[in-house]
Amino acid sequence: MKLKKESIIQALETLSVPGEGKSIIEAGALKNMQIFGDEVVLDLVIGNPSLQARKKLEVEILKTIHEQVYEKAKITINVKVEAQSAPKAPSIKGKPIPGIQNIIAVASGKGGVGKSTITANIAVTLQKMGFKVGILDADIYGPSIPIMFDLVNEKPLAVEVEGRSKMKPVENYGVRILSIGFFTNADQAVVWRGPMAAKALNQMIFDAAWGELDFLLVDLPPGTGDIHLSIMQSLPITGAVVVSTPQNVALADARKGVAMFQQDAISVPVLGIVENMAYFTPEELPDNKYYIFGEKGAENLASDMKIPFLGAIPLVQSVREAGDIGRPAALQSASPSEKAFESMTQNMVQELVKRNTDLPPTEAIKITTMAGCAAVKK
Repeated sequence: MKLKKESIIQALETLSVPGEGKSIIEAGALKNMQIFGDEVVLDLVIGNPSLQARKKLEVEILKTIHEQVYEKAKITINVKVEAQSAPKAPSIKGKPIPGIQNIIAVASGKGGVGKSTITANIAVTLQKMGFKVGILDADIYGPSIPIMFDLVNEKPLAVEVEGRSKMKPVENYGVRILSIGFFTNADQAVVWRGPMAAKALNQMIFDAAWGELDFLLVDLPPGTGDIHLSIMQSLPITGAVVVSTPQNVALADARKGVAMFQQDAISVPVLGIVENMAYFTPEELPDNKYYIFGEKGAENLASDMKIPFLGAIPLVQSVREAGDIGRPAALQSASPSEKAFESMTQNMVQELVKRNTDLPPTEAIKITTMAGCAAVKK
């Protein structure tokens, strides 16, 4: 049988280039094709440097051509990895993800302040308020969202969307989640340079079937570095939430985190600061507050930097226990923690309403709310 070029191109249009969200043909990855009867030689150029990505692409090409064109075709695939160019200046424009209305970055200048705990509880609170919510765990080197949602042993499934294979986010408590933790063992350290980590993130962003979401929360790693720039280059971030504890050592880093988003080259609106572990109230003394790490440090920082203060989350044992067992504390009905997370999340939504009201319709998604939460619409 003589293979036809048109049939092979049509088959390749159903396959995505790893990390780019475009088909092999759209991305221009196919550089040359030679056909000799039932033999075909394909020359491809891709930007993903990982051996796993190249092998996966080769397997998908073989399978697709055999299934869609000719099952006995003899196929030779030559894959070349294109050298990475120097990173461009960061931009918040990014590529929008169809169906996702608002993308919120949750950041902290310092590790250990409970950023992932805040992300998880904002997510379930938004879901309880009636919104469709997803989490992208962008903490490549220390992913903890799978633990907090009791999803440690889960793996995303592959689904076909408009003829292309996509990752289906894992879901629990009504929240859709993707994390590098789904692809590594619990005792496996992720030792990647910046470009490889950025490629992995791009795959979770653009090769995923997120579906319709009102909010995608991006749980960023601590600090200000490659991952933060990669995210802000890739996605149009609607706004950022910065998490800190009250003590000076955490506040100094939180100030840098706010400053990163406010740089002219980035210009991501900071929706506000959250003070985690703000005070301790013993169960037997419910009216007492003990400011173990200092009093109102993050609240004062928000005032100094003229950005909103979203709320104070108490230091409660049940919050830690809830995270450890994989059931976020905001799911505990009528508890002090639930009320604190609910108030904080409503404040965040209200600040997002103000932020989006000031932007042109083509740049932002307008939210209309009643009491801070009603509906998200274009």
